[in-house]
Amino acid sequence: MKNAINTDETDYFYRAILTLKDKKEAAEFFEAVCTPLEINTISQRLAVAKMLAENEVYLNIVAKTTASTATISRVKRSMDNSDAYDRIFERLEDE
Repeated sequence: MKNAINTDETDYFYRAILTLKDKKEAAEFFEAVCTPLEINTISQRLAVAKMLAENEVYLNIVAKTTASTATISRVKRSMDNSDAYDRIFERLEDE
């Protein structure tokens, strides 16, 4: 079943990401398809998730990332419902 984030276009987008060979290609691609604000927002959420995984308290996360408590709560809820962040953190540690 298709929804707003499960379309032919998003499938093509995800497949495109999987073709990227290195950090330079990833940076070039995302700088071409995203605004600087979009890249910073996604990066901030990843930083928030990493801090939550390290058991940082909300006030420290706000101070270090300037993310709102609403954003932190949203990321926390996502982490509670999926292991996507944990999988990425584990793979990054293995690098």
